[in-house]
Amino acid sequence: MSENGRQFFIQPGEVDAFGFDWGKLALTVGPEVNGARRFSGGVVDVNPGEGHARHNHPGAEEIIFVISGTGEQMVEDENGSPVTREVGPGCTVYVPESRYHSTLNTGNGPMQLFVVYSPAGPEQALRDLPGFRLLKAGKA
Repeated sequence: MSENGRQFFIQPGEVDAFGFDWGKLALTVGPEVNGARRFSGGVVDVNPGEGHARHNHPGAEEIIFVISGTGEQMVEDENGSPVTREVGPGCTVYVPESRYHSTLNTGNGPMQLFVVYSPAGPEQALRDLPGFRLLKAGKA
């Protein structure tokens, strides 16, 4: 299950999570989790009727995969104009490098996503956002 201290199999509840009023992000892969060097990622839970505000990740691309729930995803095009689509389970969203984007859960239940950042690191800036709280593993 591990190689030189690296974990290959990680459940979201086994790692600390980033908590916000809109939901949480549990990083399950990345330099600080298991030594991944070229990307990081994790499971995002978005509460019903909530979402994260428009933001970007300077110098990084992002992949968003919708596991469950339904929502409205916005990604700005190369001219800075918002492109918005309804998304649901199985939808993959590509966010080009440094592009602004936002997610809103429009469903009645939780929305769960898996996100990947390349290169690793931009997710650490989330710690500086208002309302951030660290949710300890096993209690998230």
